[in-house]
Amino acid sequence: MEEEARKLVEEGIVKKLVSPGKGELSSFPNGTKVVFHYRTSLCDGTLLDDSRTMGGRSKPMELILGKKFKLAVWERVIITMRQGEIAEFTCDNKHTALYPLVSQSLRNISVGKDPLEGQRHCCGIAQIHSHHSLGHKDLDHLQANPQALVFTIELLEVLPPGSFQLDVWAMTDQEKLELVPQMHEEGNSLFKQGKIAEATEKYYNGIACLKNLQMKEHPGDEAWIKLDLMITPLLLNYCQCKLLQAQYYEVIEHCTSLVFKYEDNVKAYYKRAKAHAAVWNEAEARADFTKVLELDPSLGPSVAKELRAMEERIRNKEKEEKGRYKGLFNNSTPPATATTG
Repeated sequence: MEEEARKLVEEGIVKKLVSPGKGELSSFPNGTKVVFHYRTSLCDGTLLDDSRTMGGRSKPMELILGKKFKLAVWERVIITMRQGEIAEFTCDNKHTALYPLVSQSLRNISVGKDPLEGQRHCCGIAQIHSHHSLGHKDLDHLQANPQALVFTIELLEVLPPGSFQLDVWAMTDQEKLELVPQMHEEGNSLFKQGKIAEATEKYYNGIACLKNLQMKEHPGDEAWIKLDLMITPLLLNYCQCKLLQAQYYEVIEHCTSLVFKYEDNVKAYYKRAKAHAAVWNEAEARADFTKVLELDPSLGPSVAKELRAMEERIRNKEKEEKGRYKGLFNNSTPPATATTG
């Protein structure tokens, strides 16, 4: 252990044990998943981040070792720890230059935002030397004044490679591509069982996987189109779930993007027609149902049934409104007549 501590000091890292862990020290082969809580402070004790309170909830950090996480020093210090151990690491600024960007991403994730928001248009190093704001005063200050940081880490779990299912963000492109058909199948199975919320999540994750891969391709290129053709059936299934969950405007938005690209996609027109009908967009629903019949006349009976249901709903609504207005005028009190005495 003394040898390890000396190595760390030579690298510009000072370790202080707060609470010992248990068991043997893992060999931490690449692909090991580590789960830990962290607190990040300036050397004067000013707190920057705490995984137990970030975004108003306690959510530990998860890392897959060997995946080139942006803040390499976290991987370096964790491999000196036992499961259950709590330790404090004071790290020179050569190890912490990228912390403002990492913190921005983690803060975005904790409140449900895109982790890359604010980082899209320049690489990490370029951003560090620019005057680009990260949206947080403390991080802007740290970016302008790089300095040593103190990381207090509690190592909760060490999971060897193959003992857990990889999170999508930690997968290689090939692993993502291989996982999508499985997600699609699981979504279909859940849908058949009536587990709509769970099916929605499976379809969404499949779409997210493919979108992530598609972002690396040039729109319109062969690889981009191939991925888009894989996204389309997943997106249609996702829209079917959203129809059942009465999320009609989301269905209209997604189906509109589909018919813009694929003008002969009858399923997209059909789902959009049903969503328009549900939100009283009668003209738009009729136009989409007409398009459905043009593309696939065999759907005539289904379209006729949907149109009858929409017309019935419209009639009932008009009746209800007439009744309401009638009642309003019938119940109105005549104006008082002034009398003179």
